[in-house]
Amino acid sequence: MTEEVQLVFDVLEESLKKSFDHLVDALSKIRTGKATPAMFNSVYAEYYGSKTQLSQMASINNMDAKTIVIKPFDKSALEAIEKGIFSANLGVTPQNDGETILISIPPLTEERRKEYVKKAKAEGEETKVGIRNARRDALDEIKKLEKDDITEDLAKQASEKADEMAKSYGAKVDKLIKAKEDEIMTI
Repeated sequence: MTEEVQLVFDVLEESLKKSFDHLVDALSKIRTGKATPAMFNSVYAEYYGSKTQLSQMASINNMDAKTIVIKPFDKSALEAIEKGIFSANLGVTPQNDGETILISIPPLTEERRKEYVKKAKAEGEETKVGIRNARRDALDEIKKLEKDDITEDLAKQASEKADEMAKSYGAKVDKLIKAKEDEIMTI
């Protein structure tokens, strides 16, 4: 394959990987009924006049399968962290003991589980749209190359390879969504 075609594949692979990584990150934020520090990745607190990510203000660890312990690096930030958790609307109530914040993760109701499954599927569908867009961009680029630089046969082979790459990532997305759905629905 020519250098131009390889460049198209490199760009496609990078786009597909970014879409998939975004999905993994989005799914890590969806509650499953188990305590996970990743739930707090999107929590920010007002700290010395600026919004600061919780993970930069405190250590976040599991005490057990249903409890998270947040230990601030600076004890004066306890109230700000509490407010940040409330404003993030995670459906949990922080308990401040003066040194740490304990968060008990309540069990999910059947209705909430189904809601989270829908959310996970929506994220998966959004990722598939990103994959299809990346594939389309690669195929357009291959068609441009076919007009000027490469043979028809090479263009056909390159298009087939781009399709295979996109299908491969589509299958990964399906597998990941299915695993997340199973995790959410497990009581």
